[in-house]
Amino acid sequence: MFYDANSPIWLQVADAIKTDIVTGRRALGDKLPGGRDIALQYAINPNTAARVYKELENERLVETRRGMGTFVTEDRERISALKQQMAEKAVHEFITKMRKLGVSPEEAAQMLAQEDKNA
Repeated sequence: MFYDANSPIWLQVADAIKTDIVTGRRALGDKLPGGRDIALQYAINPNTAARVYKELENERLVETRRGMGTFVTEDRERISALKQQMAEKAVHEFITKMRKLGVSPEEAAQMLAQEDKNA
């Protein structure tokens, strides 16, 4: 994973795990790798991995069960809300970039339609 120097690494890793959750790559109730394994997987410090899990737990996306590990929430509504939130953020970022480039909404819509056909 390549990290953006403009954003904290722990936040980027948390976002990657959130994406895995909302896309189903990590299913509801799945056990997540331990902190050391996450640190190795993302080439981060174990303390950073602990911060990632703490953040995901604060957002109620995962839960840590003492002696068992960390698991993806089974709350479908929470995951659905997160997916909606992430989609809205992506749309906002896209629109902002298009405006900065001077691309009209109509041109942007045409570009999206063409890209969708090519995908």
